[in-house]
Amino acid sequence: MNPGDVISYLDMCTQERVNLQRGMNFGLGRDYSVILMSLRPNAPYADRVEDEGRTLIYEGHDAPRTEDTPIPKNIDQPAHTPRGTVTQNGLFHKAAVEFRTGRRQPEFVKVYEKLYRGIWVYNGVFRLVDAWREDTNARKVFKFRLELAENVVLNDASTQTETVLDHGRLIPSDVKLAVWRRDKGRCTICGSADNLHFDHIIPYSKGGSSLLAKNIQLLCARHNIAKRDKIE
Repeated sequence: MNPGDVISYLDMCTQERVNLQRGMNFGLGRDYSVILMSLRPNAPYADRVEDEGRTLIYEGHDAPRTEDTPIPKNIDQPAHTPRGTVTQNGLFHKAAVEFRTGRRQPEFVKVYEKLYRGIWVYNGVFRLVDAWREDTNARKVFKFRLELAENVVLNDASTQTETVLDHGRLIPSDVKLAVWRRDKGRCTICGSADNLHFDHIIPYSKGGSSLLAKNIQLLCARHNIAKRDKIE
């Protein structure tokens, strides 16, 4: 799987060999974690992308809704459960602080972005490099800084083999949505709706922009591979 691949929710769960019911999944793979993000207007958390897609600022997650916590967004995001167990916020925060203070290597994180209901885009592998808590709407929330990784070798959870990932810039969500609507969710060459990928018409390595919908198109896996084979 490569950055820019469009994937269904079920295929995403198959890829990771787990039912991804939560957005933060620390230590899910053999040597990586997984987070699910969204930049849609109605997204529950304030994720954002900076540095032309090289940096992701990811917001931690709220406590679950319970009888004692009917409105989770009215309380601080927790580092521990009421029983004292470390939450996903706490696990990611600990890893980021330990990296920042030189006590461990950065945690690698695979990032999937929700495009539409049931439709996701694989954004690639990021390094978790920092974490902090900040005041937002009269409560404290976790923030995590992740930076796009280059040429990372991971053990893929579904195939148990090593995959080399070579990334370009992350395509902004508004560009992905515009391209998806324009191309009607189909390969621009053959019209297939399966195994789609957001493709740079002019490759990023040759100066093509990730920020303009006119330079991005949907291609199926077959035509995306065929195009790559022709690039010198």
